[in-house]
Amino acid sequence: MGRSAAFFDLDKTVIAKSSALAFGRPFYRDGLITRRDVVKSAYAQLMFRLGGSDEQTMARTRDYLAALCKGWQVEQVRQIVAETLHELINPYVYAEAAALIEEHQAAGRDVVLVSASGEEMVRPIGALLGVTDVIATRMAVVDGHYSGEIEFYAAGPAKVDAVGELALERGYDLTNSYAYSDSYTDRPLLECVGRPTAVNPDRQLRKLAAENSWPVLEFRHPIPLGRRLRDRPAVPVAAAALGVGVGVAIGIAWYGRHRRTRTAPAT
Repeated sequence: MGRSAAFFDLDKTVIAKSSALAFGRPFYRDGLITRRDVVKSAYAQLMFRLGGSDEQTMARTRDYLAALCKGWQVEQVRQIVAETLHELINPYVYAEAAALIEEHQAAGRDVVLVSASGEEMVRPIGALLGVTDVIATRMAVVDGHYSGEIEFYAAGPAKVDAVGELALERGYDLTNSYAYSDSYTDRPLLECVGRPTAVNPDRQLRKLAAENSWPVLEFRHPIPLGRRLRDRPAVPVAAAALGVGVGVAIGIAWYGRHRRTRTAPAT
């Protein structure tokens, strides 16, 4: 039997919001997105909280993502994330998720964040949690700027491909490894390990978990890191046992989809 690992989706699993959408305001402030993009992203955040995003929506973001980020300075994006991380992300980390990550690390397992958001966002969030391994969307870079091409889009089956490559490289036994996600779109990720768990699941994932007798966790306590350290353990996990730009692109996809639905003529 090889080593085991724990793979965590990020949004609504480890943090209580969309990691990429959270940076919409500073991106607007620094001129990376327009006021119209901000409005669409705000609408998308509401839709994200109400229902998540399906595979079709995630797929539509891939092409838009490339155009949206083309020309952005990579260093500018990294600086924005570094300056606003503690304000925009730290207060929204689920205490239950942080405790669960620590439990896996204490048991000697590697913890890996797996997210469709951009690596420039996911890696600093991982560092905030004491996690060094991430699988995230990677944009092609030319002369310090995003070229408009996507090297790797970490969504759906692509997540499983990356997990498999990492497992082969490090000798992980996936049949004895763990995966956590809130979304049915991560079904391939959950099914590729022997110990899947649904966290704050959407309707489809909750049904899938019930059909497969998977554990379901409800995380409800986002607490800033400072408080977790003072009050540790903040919330026992047992008590809960019941892209750069990716988020903005998801927002635009959501906005367009729902706007078309509202304005479509009756038949």
